[in-house]
Amino acid sequence: MTDLTALKYTAEHEWVALDGDVATVGITAYAADKLGDVVFVELPAVGSTVTAATVVGEIESTKSVGELYAPLTGEVLEINEAVVDDPSLVNADPFGAGWLVKLTVDPAAVADLLDRDAYISLTGGAE
Repeated sequence: MTDLTALKYTAEHEWVALDGDVATVGITAYAADKLGDVVFVELPAVGSTVTAATVVGEIESTKSVGELYAPLTGEVLEINEAVVDDPSLVNADPFGAGWLVKLTVDPAAVADLLDRDAYISLTGGAE
């Protein structure tokens, strides 16, 4: 189980796990629940550069289409091909097997993101 208190969060309902200068990014369980059953995921190309707070992909569900925002500026190191092949992983395990992208980032930039308590306050107490 991922230690949710060790993650950082965005107001767009993404989580970030930092390991050195590599940030693993996914959407939160709250976002996955609000989307409903995820049926399609479009992610940025490996090797592309993404800019914080800009749209870099799309998540479609049976209820709606949501945009995926880059939580940080960096280069796309890896995408989760398993999620592209089986989008339901986003719902089944949003903090684990349902991760979306890995970015090479400036580790100092993570300090500007929300901690767990701030994210729970943002969602009105929802995980």
